[in-house]
Amino acid sequence: MKATFLTLIFGFFVINSFAQNQSGQNTKLQQGQFSEIATYRLFPTQNYWTFIKLDTRNGKMWQVHFSIEDDNNTGELVLNSLPLVFDEEKEVNGRFTLYPTENVYNFLLLDQIDGLVYQVQWSMDSDKRGIVSVIGPIEE
Repeated sequence: MKATFLTLIFGFFVINSFAQNQSGQNTKLQQGQFSEIATYRLFPTQNYWTFIKLDTRNGKMWQVHFSIEDDNNTGELVLNSLPLVFDEEKEVNGRFTLYPTENVYNFLLLDQIDGLVYQVQWSMDSDKRGIVSVIGPIEE
């Protein structure tokens, strides 16, 4: 009986301590000490060895390759080196995100603040990778 009571008391202290720690982390987030949304994110492609790295603040992107062999197939290729946000004050973590399409080489990049959509294409060929177009309304 004593052991059960002590176990319950110990469990209560552990849960209470965890809750206080989480509350402290939320306070730090509210004070701007930490960002809950990452500046950079990796998005998988349908190619096992290729990811797209996105700067979620301004839409810059890189094609990231990795390999388990010791060769030159690792590194980053530029998809978009120009920011899509022209005012640095409007750069916000999480502003941009990528959505895969059924086409292996294409993604849609969404500006979650302005609502602009860009077609992004990755490729090993430099003339076939980058932001292909801005998708706008279809005129009837």
